[in-house]
Amino acid sequence: MNATKLFITEDFLLHSPQAVELYHRYAAPMPIIDYHSHLPPQQIAADHRFANLTQIWLYGDHYKWRAMRAAGVPERFCTGDATDWEKFAKWAETVPQTLRNPLYHWTHLELHRFFRLSDRLLGPETARYIWDHCNQRLQQPEFSARGILRQMNVVLVCTTDDPTDTLEHHKALAAETGCAIKVLPTFRPDRALAFGSVQAFNEWVERLEQAADVAIGDQFPRLVEALRRRHDYFHAVGCRLSDHGIETFYADDYTSAEVAAAFSRLRCNQQPDEQSLLKFRSALLYELAVMDWEKQWTQQFHVGPLRNNNSRMYQALGPDTGFDSIGDGELARPMARFFDRLERQQKLAKTIVYNINPAHNDVVVTMLGNFQDGTIPGKMQYGAAWWFLDQKEGIERQLNALSNHGLLARFVGMLTDSRSFLSYSRHEYFRRILCNLLGGEMQQGLLPNDLGLIGSMVQNICYRNAAQYFGFDVPAV
Repeated sequence: MNATKLFITEDFLLHSPQAVELYHRYAAPMPIIDYHSHLPPQQIAADHRFANLTQIWLYGDHYKWRAMRAAGVPERFCTGDATDWEKFAKWAETVPQTLRNPLYHWTHLELHRFFRLSDRLLGPETARYIWDHCNQRLQQPEFSARGILRQMNVVLVCTTDDPTDTLEHHKALAAETGCAIKVLPTFRPDRALAFGSVQAFNEWVERLEQAADVAIGDQFPRLVEALRRRHDYFHAVGCRLSDHGIETFYADDYTSAEVAAAFSRLRCNQQPDEQSLLKFRSALLYELAVMDWEKQWTQQFHVGPLRNNNSRMYQALGPDTGFDSIGDGELARPMARFFDRLERQQKLAKTIVYNINPAHNDVVVTMLGNFQDGTIPGKMQYGAAWWFLDQKEGIERQLNALSNHGLLARFVGMLTDSRSFLSYSRHEYFRRILCNLLGGEMQQGLLPNDLGLIGSMVQNICYRNAAQYFGFDVPAV
């Protein structure tokens, strides 16, 4: 490819002189605080090495699997028994068909940033060269799990962890002398809310009993006590955030007797009716929110997906394999009820809400404005564009909604929300889009043409706001 026709350049996505200056001078040098990810902590603890590009790029990546299926690629090349080379070759065949899908940008940005490949696009004709080149690079020391984090200037990672997890890998990392990257757990109690089958829920409760050393039986207060003990344990290991993946906020009125009856029914391997289950979830989500407030944690809510829609494939492959979508259920009223109850009792913790339905952007950010209380700058955060919205247009929409109805200057910025170590280029992607948006408005006279003023806000969004908001012990920049 001729150098004049490079796709990914150092000024990729930067369309004004101000955007170029904002990105290269102010955004790019800032470290990364990745306060929400799904990276396996055991791989960081072991400083895992990846044998080939498929292992680091395609394993567990349901974004790519969805695209491959849409391109007519059989399942054995996504999640099946095909060899790693065969899976990569099928991905290479798919990539040219992803034009205008964010996967096209992500793929080539990762090849550029990590593997220094900018002179060719990925496709069937280039697949073997790129496979060999990247696999050779992966053998170098800087491509271990920690090496990749260092390459991207990551100073802190928060993983996503079930309340029954031992957190042994986090403890091992904390005990190391000389590991400059902090790795902290996040409390993710989704399984406590009885998503999925009743059998799976009860198997999880039994694991919780063992982890917390509490005989739960069919007593709801004992379930809460067991979760509180694990919450305490997580706090002792450095956890300062919780996270909930929910379809909507659960905020129905309930009595103790109604909740007790619903939980007892679950424990008898019987499915409660929809209204009883809503009351159980409402009670438990409230109790978990109070725990977060008591310890001054930040609670995160990822709201709105419809999961496991293809029941046949769910039975065959399990969750998180690419069969989830955007939901369109009611959000505003239950969200208002949930936050209002906590606010009335003065037990509302710092909160981040991420929505998956773009129709809810203005709904969420205006709702959060109702519960800012002046005690903490940006206490109620409108979270970064998430999942299906984590693309150029979605990121711009999130930034615009926050700017129109809140304070962009207080935004805690981007996160990876990924299982792939190569996804740290998404922080770069976000920073380029942010700088292009602000730089373009500086050029148009919609913002002051003051690089110091706007550049400082960029640095705050990229790093400083998160460091201050979460209270992390990270380097001052």
